[in-house]
Parts: sequence; C-alpha cells; structure tokens
Amino acid sequence: MNLIVTCPRNLEEETREEITRIVGVEGDENPEVIITKISGILTVKTTVNIIDLIKKVRGIIIDEPWEIRYISRIIPIQNVVDTKIDEIKKSVESLSDKINRDEKYMIEIEKRNSNISSKEIISSVAKIFPNKVSLEYPDKIILIEILGSKTGISIIRKSDILSIEKTKRDL
Repeated sequence: MNLIVTCPRNLEEETREEITRIVGVEGDENPEVIITKISGILTVKTTVNIIDLIKKVRGIIIDEPWEIRYISRIIPIQNVVDTKIDEIKKSVESLSDKINRDEKYMIEIEKRNSNISSKEIISSVAKIFPNKVSLEYPDKIILIEILGSKTGISIIRKSDILSIEKTKRDL
C-alpha cells in the first residue's frame, strides 16, 4: 500500500469506486484497492506519484467539490512494515533523511486493531532525531499508521495529508 483512504462506515464500496476512478484518471488503470477488515479504511497500491495525486484531488475539491462524495481522508504511505517496534524504528531510520537538521517534527500515531504501546514507539523513534519537537508547528510529521499487523510509515508535511472535509470548509 502507498495510500490509506478513510471514509464513513458502510460506504467502503462506493469509496473504492471513487478512488479507483480518480487514480485511473491520473494514469493507473489498475490500482490495487483493498477494503480492509477495519470499518471505514481502504488501502491503495498505485503507480502514480502519491503526493501529486493528493494535490490533484485537492484541486478537484476546489474546482468541483461535488466530485468527491465518499472519501474522507487520503494519507500517503512511504513504507510498510510488520507492526513491531524494531521494524517501525528501522523504517523511520530509512526515511530519516526526509527531515533536515533545522526542521522541527512531531510523531503522530494512529492505531487500529493493535495493542502495541504508543509510548514505546514514540520513545524508540524520537531517539533517531536530534531535532526539536513541535507539537503545534512541526515542519514534518512522522506518521505511523497502524492497521493491525501492518504499519504504514511516512515522513511528510502536514499539507501532504488530505482531509476532504477540512479542505471544503476552508473554501
């Protein structure tokens, strides 16, 4: 997976059609879209540039807000690992060059169907970076999305996560 797509409960099938159509317009005719066992969560594996895709969807919302009816959020994922603290730490280390020395960061964890300790993950990952932490105005977010036995990880800007509702509200 390189995207997590969220939607309201029981609208997963409609959301699958919507994200498949959007990704298809961008050039990937056969994205792998999976409705997970977690209500309101889909995963997508696509060949299109995920950050460009999010920018394109943001543009669609601004120009034609009625075009996006089911998707709630689109979250880019750069690495996928097993949900184990050492695997998560290794993955974050492999992405650590995405944060410059002068940039502030925060760690954001979303857990679904997992009992892994958020505190342990945070303390393990925080040791990697000498940078300052900013919970209000981070330059980058270390995003850890836990979906049961698999975890998606990204180091991105806050603007790289697309919240449809928030974008529509800001119009």
